[in-house]
Amino acid sequence: MSEHANNSKSEASIGMRAMEIITALLFLVFGLVVMVGSIKLGASWGSDGPEAGYFPFYISLIILLSSSVTLYQAAIVDRKKEDEPFVEKEPFRQVLAVLLPAFVFVLFMQLIGIYVSAAVYIVVFMVWLGKYPLWKAAAVGVGVSIALFMMFEFWFQVPLPHGSWFNPLEFIGVK
Repeated sequence: MSEHANNSKSEASIGMRAMEIITALLFLVFGLVVMVGSIKLGASWGSDGPEAGYFPFYISLIILLSSSVTLYQAAIVDRKKEDEPFVEKEPFRQVLAVLLPAFVFVLFMQLIGIYVSAAVYIVVFMVWLGKYPLWKAAAVGVGVSIALFMMFEFWFQVPLPHGSWFNPLEFIGVK
C-alpha cells in the first residue's frame, strides 16, 4: 500500500490546490459575465416587479462570493493541498480516451451528419475499448444509426444534422 502512495505522488498530473484555484477563477469569470449581462437586462425592481436580470444578478453574486471564498481558501489557507494529487496519470488517460473521441464525434457530426458519425463512433468504441469483433460492432453501429434515423426523420419528423461539408445520406434522398 505504501508503494501505491509513493507511486501516486510521482504519477500525479496536477495538484488539488492548483485545480481548486483554476476552478475558482473560471467560476469568477462566469459570475462576472452573468452579472454584466444581467445588469444590461436590468437588475432592479421595476414598477411591475423584478426586471429580467434581477434573479440572474443575485445568482451571479452568490457565484462570485462562493468562488472568491474558494479561491481564498485554496490560495492562502490550504497550502498543504499542493501535495495531494487531483488525478493520477493513468485514470486521467482513461478519461481522455473517452473525452477526446467524443469531441471528434461532435466535430464530425457537424461535418458529415449525426447518423454516419454515430455509426463510426459506436464501431470505434466497441472495437477499441470493448474488444468486440468488427462485424458485431459494425452491425450495432449501423443498426443504432438506422434506428435513430427512422425515429427522428420519419416518426418524429425532426431532422437531425446531416452534415455541412458532405451529406453521405443524399443517395437515399435525405437533404
